[in-house]
Amino acid sequence: MRRPRRKILHREETDPVALLANLFDVAMVFAVALMVALVAKYNMTEIFSREDYTVVKNPGKENMEIITREGEKITRYKPSDKQDGSGRRGRKVGVAYELENGEIIYIPE
Repeated sequence: MRRPRRKILHREETDPVALLANLFDVAMVFAVALMVALVAKYNMTEIFSREDYTVVKNPGKENMEIITREGEKITRYKPSDKQDGSGRRGRKVGVAYELENGEIIYIPE
């Protein structure tokens, strides 16, 4: 007696959502690579260190900002005549110069 052969149907089912998941993974890898490249280009690696730091953006200009990190606390300070969201206010009151011997001279305006 001869057995009937079973036909095995190999049918590949395509899942349209699987393609979106792969695109999401690629987009996440691209975004992380872009952030790492920007941090390296602008020499902002001190942001990720455990040391305290102070950064002055646009020194001496109207839109100057002082950003400090002390432990886990990051503070932004914008000198201005009006109150800003941080509750601090201030204005430029003088200029400090450091001489060659390390001495600092303050000249009020």
